[in-house]
Amino acid sequence: MTHPVLAQLAATADRPGPVVMGVVNVTPDSFSDGGRWIESDAAVAHGRQLAADGALVVDVGGESTRPGATRPSTDEELRRVVPVVEALAAEGVVVSVDTMRAEVAEAALAAGGAIINDVSGGLADPQMPDLVARSGAPFVVMHWRGHAHDMQTRAHYDDVVGEVCSELTERVDALLAAGADREQLVLDPGIGFAKTAEHNWQLLAGLEQVVDLGYPVLLGTSRKGFLGKVGRAEGQERALDARAVVTAATSARAARAGVWCVRVHDVVATVDAIDVAAALGEVRSLRDGRCATSSGNGESGQGERR
Repeated sequence: MTHPVLAQLAATADRPGPVVMGVVNVTPDSFSDGGRWIESDAAVAHGRQLAADGALVVDVGGESTRPGATRPSTDEELRRVVPVVEALAAEGVVVSVDTMRAEVAEAALAAGGAIINDVSGGLADPQMPDLVARSGAPFVVMHWRGHAHDMQTRAHYDDVVGEVCSELTERVDALLAAGADREQLVLDPGIGFAKTAEHNWQLLAGLEQVVDLGYPVLLGTSRKGFLGKVGRAEGQERALDARAVVTAATSARAARAGVWCVRVHDVVATVDAIDVAAALGEVRSLRDGRCATSSGNGESGQGERR
């Protein structure tokens, strides 16, 4: 079976390839656009524009998880997030809430949110697994080894792809034991979280192994530091707002691997990249529990997951 929200997204998609999730950071300190959408009206307008650009999901977050970030209070996170979720959901937008706190996730669901996107995979708040089980909402389980203030000290792996897959499987088992249903769970390899640039590239090269765990996969590379540095000499890294093309290239890679969803700031560039991958017959997209492989004429047929 497929979760109804994921089935709805599959039914409304007008192209093969990953679902595109647009980012709305209602924060003063996010690494890419902190402060631009801190006011509710601006955040809602931005979310509306992302949906118009082709995002099927808008991800609203009130806490920056960049390396070194300081956590806001629960009350402040609620103040930032809930009005934006409520307004966008009222307009028919499928909204994901990006939070590590069960209280914030529950309030966002009550305001019309549809998906919980927890970068800690349910580890940061001991109440989160119970909420996932009670709510029945789709839950993004990201690979996580610690909070932003010290996560990069934990970036040690012998086999990053294998260890990420193993640790994600442990989180899935814990959530299922807490009462969650398999159909609720979406996996995220956690690009940039307790990972060096080399770890990130190894994970991108091995995405099929994450997809092979048998769950929809979400990938979040957008504007991250390793994309700013790729191919550039030290001191000549791409600016944050000049990373749409390199991000879109990773979205095309995700399409080839069968990733279900890509989380991006620059929706138009990623939609374009996925369209090109589809025209080339390179899209293998896990949408509603089945893997569809597009033909060169843009039509999709059933293919086997590998």
